[in-house]
Amino acid sequence: MLHSTPVPRYFLYGEPLRDVETDFLHVERIATRSRIHDWTIRPHAHPDQHQLLLLTAGAAEVRIEADAWRVVPIALVAVPAMAVHAFTFQPESDGFVVTIADEFVRRACGDDPDLAGVLSRGGCLDGPALAVHAPRECFEALEREFVWSARGRRTAILAHIQRLLVALSRLDGAAEATSTPSRDVELVRRYREVVEGCFRHAPGLDELAGDLGVTPSRLNRACRAVASRTAVAILHERVMIEAKRGLLYTGMRVSEVARSVGFDDPAYFSRFFAARAGCSPSEFRQSTGVGGAHGNAVATGARADSRHGSAPD
Repeated sequence: MLHSTPVPRYFLYGEPLRDVETDFLHVERIATRSRIHDWTIRPHAHPDQHQLLLLTAGAAEVRIEADAWRVVPIALVAVPAMAVHAFTFQPESDGFVVTIADEFVRRACGDDPDLAGVLSRGGCLDGPALAVHAPRECFEALEREFVWSARGRRTAILAHIQRLLVALSRLDGAAEATSTPSRDVELVRRYREVVEGCFRHAPGLDELAGDLGVTPSRLNRACRAVASRTAVAILHERVMIEAKRGLLYTGMRVSEVARSVGFDDPAYFSRFFAARAGCSPSEFRQSTGVGGAHGNAVATGARADSRHGSAPD
């Protein structure tokens, strides 16, 4: 039996989980919630909501899964739904935090392949380009609409969310995917949902493709077109994310982490992990400086990286 403390999951930080309405959106200032928690937001996840944070004053240490950044104004942080994340803010930091239901984001993306999945990568952006795409104006407008009951409020909110997604797409170069057929984007989105439900049980590619009603070769073509990697690589990436969570945020032994992601043989798990992370599970845990379920929010020696990207394989 595992003796870990699971990573907390919240509706909003510190609030119990509850059902999320399909058009749910919440806007608040960074200081509103961070000040009462001594400027430290500990590791947690939101199962059904993405978050966008714009830092306009102060500084912050940001962790999303196994990646960490130190950011200063003006910086934009994107946190995908289900991603374990944490913040340590310099006292009196400020800016905006927008929490958006996953279904609302999908509706905002429509059938535009440039926008679909732009929040799923997560990461931090800063620099002059942010001013060019005017995200601060979008956050300020969302804040006004959130507290205002004016006519057309929902439509205005949707429009501002779409502007933010367009800005993210342009900033991280997602516009290169304009030739990707929308049916491939939808297939990969469905595939990720299937993977989310069964990755702990070491499913085979034939089984996964069969669940989606396509052949393995068709699924691989879509994954390569949309995500630039194979279907198996996407599955392994999800296993690695969960394994890193277990190593970073729980007290599980390596053998228990292995079992939690479908490996009966800890030695085989260690080889699998090392081939993708470049170090053993134990070395990874030691190198981050964030061992245990109640570890610090952000590892020491975090990289200062302004690019918008996901955790490495």
